[in-house]
Amino acid sequence: MNHKRTTLIPLAAAALLLTGCTNASTNDPKPATAPTAAPAAPPAKGKATDAAGAFMAVSSAVATAKLGGTVTAENDPNHLLGRPGQYTSKITFTDSRINANDVDGLDPDDVQRGGSVEAFDTPTAAKARADYIQAASKTIPALAEYDYVHGPTLIRVSHYLTPAQAAEYEKAAGKLP
Repeated sequence: MNHKRTTLIPLAAAALLLTGCTNASTNDPKPATAPTAAPAAPPAKGKATDAAGAFMAVSSAVATAKLGGTVTAENDPNHLLGRPGQYTSKITFTDSRINANDVDGLDPDDVQRGGSVEAFDTPTAAKARADYIQAASKTIPALAEYDYVHGPTLIRVSHYLTPAQAAEYEKAAGKLP
């Protein structure tokens, strides 16, 4: 019996409970391993308050961060992109310091592979999303993550990074406009 798969089953069930704050989707008939993000492409030149622009700024300060994918309304596993009070743009990223064995079996765009950047219309909406994620993940430690809000931008960072490594993202977020 594969121990990793046995361990992932309870985690997958828990993730389904948190569809609004994780990358799991209970309405998607595709297998869990199906990619949900568009292939990685250079972020569009955008304003720093959109997800691509914010990621460009953050990744210039955190060299181990690499673009994972761009979330669209069609492939958003959370079905939040563009909805009232939700993010207006989102990208996912990987961090090369995360051990591949720790994230084996996770979707390619899962926050635990590195993180994501979510951009909102208002700082209040970004903070509300971060508060929701933190409240939901308190009951399921395996879903814990670091969340940094700077203005209308939420940077979500994998719990597989050490606090010092994650702090690099916090510092980079502090330089966003």
